[in-house]
Amino acid sequence: MQFKDLVKESMLVERDAITELIESSANDYEKLCEALLDCQGKIIFIGVGKSGHIGKKLAATFSSTGSASFFIHATEAVHGDLGMIHKNDIVILISNSGSTQEVLSTLPTLKNIGCLIVALTSGADSDLARACDYKLIYPKTNEADHLNLAPTASSTMALVLGDAIACALSKAKAFEKEDFHLYHPAGALGKKLKEVAVK
Repeated sequence: MQFKDLVKESMLVERDAITELIESSANDYEKLCEALLDCQGKIIFIGVGKSGHIGKKLAATFSSTGSASFFIHATEAVHGDLGMIHKNDIVILISNSGSTQEVLSTLPTLKNIGCLIVALTSGADSDLARACDYKLIYPKTNEADHLNLAPTASSTMALVLGDAIACALSKAKAFEKEDFHLYHPAGALGKKLKEVAVK
């Protein structure tokens, strides 16, 4: 098999996973998005490993599209960084399985703080999902690597789901190009937006 076929094979797995996510009816987007829209604090993502990388990207996307957000590494969280979180925040815990111990270990303190907690996971019946106020569930599917082990399709679905919610919130807030430019003044995109503003 040629490399181009191997590459396409993996992309097709991820494409099919996204299609399955789109067609899924597992989530009540209305209630969750209303809660995020009404959030008086910040939206905080917590994860570890590949889920942590997804959390960092989602925090950046939420922040740049009008929903103040940041990321906390799950291990650092239980070594003092949970002090960054307040009652009026919403915390999104990311774990594909829903059983990642580093993520689950944050739950007792988060519940004591009293913030809203959201599970972003494929484990609909996992310990994480059961413990959270809201659930963002994406389908369990095969990963894109030949061993069906490396987080690929699963992490892509978590990313797509998070991005979609960020975009929905941004539109609901009537977030405009001028607002985006305020948070993104540099780089090619910042230059483009500045040129539009000057015209």
